[in-house]
Amino acid sequence: MLRRSWSGKTRHVAWSETWQDADVMAAADREEWDSQSVTQVRQQRKTSLVLRSRRIKRALLLLLLFSVFDWVWDERCKSSGASLSCDDRKVSFHSDYSCGTAAIRGNRALSEGQHYWEVKMTSPVYGTDMMVGVGTSEVNLDKFKFSFGSLLGHDEDSWGLSYTGLLQHKGDKVKFSPRFGQGSVIGVHLDTWHGTLTFYKNRHCIGVAATRLQSKKFYPMVCSTAAKSSMKVVCACFAPTSLQYLCCARLRQMLPSCPDVVDALQLPPGLRTVLQSQLDWVFALSTCHCPPTPPSSDYDSCCSDPEDYQCKRCRWT
Repeated sequence: MLRRSWSGKTRHVAWSETWQDADVMAAADREEWDSQSVTQVRQQRKTSLVLRSRRIKRALLLLLLFSVFDWVWDERCKSSGASLSCDDRKVSFHSDYSCGTAAIRGNRALSEGQHYWEVKMTSPVYGTDMMVGVGTSEVNLDKFKFSFGSLLGHDEDSWGLSYTGLLQHKGDKVKFSPRFGQGSVIGVHLDTWHGTLTFYKNRHCIGVAATRLQSKKFYPMVCSTAAKSSMKVVCACFAPTSLQYLCCARLRQMLPSCPDVVDALQLPPGLRTVLQSQLDWVFALSTCHCPPTPPSSDYDSCCSDPEDYQCKRCRWT
């Protein structure tokens, strides 16, 4: 009996020691797991802070880039129904009532290089027509002063995109894009090197509106027949047609779905800063995937369905 009792006591002590060891190991595992969790949390926070810092830096660079305007609206070249505000960046049409078509052009002729600007619809969009486009110095801004009409593109010296989605040149209209309204941002890219005019809606490519525009000087233009309507230039950028620009444009084409091309390439900090401060607008735009247009055609409407507008390419010569 004494031996059995001693054995039972021994077993009890052994089990107690085993449980103690298990508790110690569990505590050690918990400490290690807690340490790993803290490390992971810290790493995640650090990564999040780095990404957030990059986003803030890029936003500031974009703000800086888009706060420098290559041109503004010209007080001397406008219809009597147009008035300017916001440092000549916002134009308001027909402040009381409308009896015709009012128009205005930019204060600088766009000739050599790459020109990109955005016009935001800051009022309700309605009426006979509200248009964004380009034209030469030959365009008569008062042609429809006492009548309602689509001024931009009524002649051979201008191209105009209507809020109805129609693109006009030489008086001919073709369906080019979906309608746009208040709050929409219409982008225009004039590439004088390749001689192309491309339109964007909210930085998504609509299509190439015209080609063979080399050796010509154009002015940004807008027009409206709607009373108490307004538009505002939110950016007006310029870049010379350099090897740097061509490389950036090619990179945008090669990485169309990449949200941040510059960071994805892991470039040296100095080069990254230069590209973000000078050519970030190139990376901010979506690319146009358009088939080549036969040289023999005056213009080619390659699609008619709204879903196909992204691949549309129209052409006038």
